[in-house]
Amino acid sequence: MKSITIQGTKRESVGKKSTKALRDAELVPCVVYGGAEPLNFSTEEKSFKNLVYTPDAHTVELVINGEKINAVLQDIQFHPITDRILHADFYQLSADKPVIMEVPVKITGRAKGVVAGGVLRQSFRKLRVKAIPANLPDEIIVDVTPLKIGNKLYIGDIKSEAYTFMHPDNAVVAAVKMSRNAMKNATAASDDDDEE
Repeated sequence: MKSITIQGTKRESVGKKSTKALRDAELVPCVVYGGAEPLNFSTEEKSFKNLVYTPDAHTVELVINGEKINAVLQDIQFHPITDRILHADFYQLSADKPVIMEVPVKITGRAKGVVAGGVLRQSFRKLRVKAIPANLPDEIIVDVTPLKIGNKLYIGDIKSEAYTFMHPDNAVVAAVKMSRNAMKNATAASDDDDEE
């Protein structure tokens, strides 16, 4: 999985006043959990650009006062009006501890049902997976070629040994529905049959 480096500075004082001062200086207050104790730090808002505003999933290498910490973004809060980043929570990675992460879904193939006039509906753009850091996939590739009109592809159909999905097995990832044009053609064909 790709990694992004974020430079940060350790925060000595934690409270409303210091947090407001950080935000006024266009810095984002952040916390890293999962270590011996939570680590508070701050970083520039622009350092989140390649992490948040992308469809890809990434791990993060935090460099805080020269110390490197491998982590994943757990939670992020945005201002309701300005959409500026208010706060971010990270979770420290360790080789043997599984983490939960959202990973993008990539559809491949052309469904048989789409060729027959149906429409492919994708229910999830990202799926939550749980795995040790070494097994985290960059993306989940789903082949929809065998799907006919009315068929659905479930989470249970794309299980993997390397990671587990945090969704029920019966959650629908993709489905091929009957399109309006296909319905019109089907009803027109049945009307012709009635006339004969």
